[in-house]
Amino acid sequence: MKVTPHVAQNTSGRRSAVPDAIAQTDGYAVSQQKRKLIEQGFGWAKTVGRIRQVMVRGLERIDQLFVLTMAAYNLTRMRTLGQIRLQAQ
Repeated sequence: MKVTPHVAQNTSGRRSAVPDAIAQTDGYAVSQQKRKLIEQGFGWAKTVGRIRQVMVRGLERIDQLFVLTMAAYNLTRMRTLGQIRLQAQ
């Protein structure tokens, strides 16, 4: 399928799984920006949304907790995006 996986490049001096030729492409840069947006949601869910150590049992309840937490994160983002939009006008 000629698809190149976009993992984070190791730039701390060790050997990286991502060659420099791939890391310098525009597609790789876009992929890393989108990856950061996704990771921010999961980080928020772990710290604020109490997903790191759940207090419920069962897949159904965990799924409900996850959906509720991510909905709260989306509402938080919508509030912030709305403030940015108002300032731009």
